[in-house]
Parts: sequence; C-alpha cells; structure tokens
Amino acid sequence: MKKILVCDDDEALISMIRFKLSKENYGEVVKVADGREAMHELIYHDFDMIITDIHMPYFSGLELVTFVREKLGDKTPIIVLSVEGIENTVTEAFQLGADDFISKPFSPNELSMRVKRLLSA
Repeated sequence: MKKILVCDDDEALISMIRFKLSKENYGEVVKVADGREAMHELIYHDFDMIITDIHMPYFSGLELVTFVREKLGDKTPIIVLSVEGIENTVTEAFQLGADDFISKPFSPNELSMRVKRLLSA
C-alpha cells in the first residue's frame, strides 16, 4: 500500500486531495498543515510521494524540497502546488528537485493523472 504525504494549510484542499487519491486507491494519505510537521513526518516515516504547497507556516514548500533532497538524500517524487504560476518560482522548484508543479486551482483528475505517472515511473 502506498503512503502519500500532503502538506498544505488549506483543509478544504487537503480533503479534496485525500478523497480523490483514496477513491483512486493510491493508498494512505497523511496530512500536515505546516512545514515543521512535514519535516517531522519525513524524518520518522517513509512516503511514496510528497505533495506540498509552496506557502506554508514555518517552512515553505521550496525549503521542504531542499530538506528532502539535500538533508535526507531522498528521491521520493515531489509535486509542488502553488497559486503562483510565476516562472521563477516554477524554475526554482524544479532546480531544487521537485518532480512536478501544479498551479492552483487544479482539477482533481489532473492531480490524479500526475500522481499515477510519478508513482509508476
């Protein structure tokens, strides 16, 4: 069974993501509301995928990507979410090691397809 970490402080968005991924049988969805909780989960648990917002309390999604890639040396697929589709932000996310970037708002079906692609890679 797969285990996906979703990091976002928007409860409605997390509920939508959890519902869609559970309905598609992607496995367990663990939710956290800020970067500090996310780092704690990543230190003590293994995940098959990370979905993170860029703007979170304590540590940003970009800092989280850096933590996963550099501090943990982890290759877990990471999808970054943001209302900012600004080219510099997208470029920075990819340079830091993100595997995909989705601009908010997004379709649950789009997220599902991207999750499937990364988990089967």
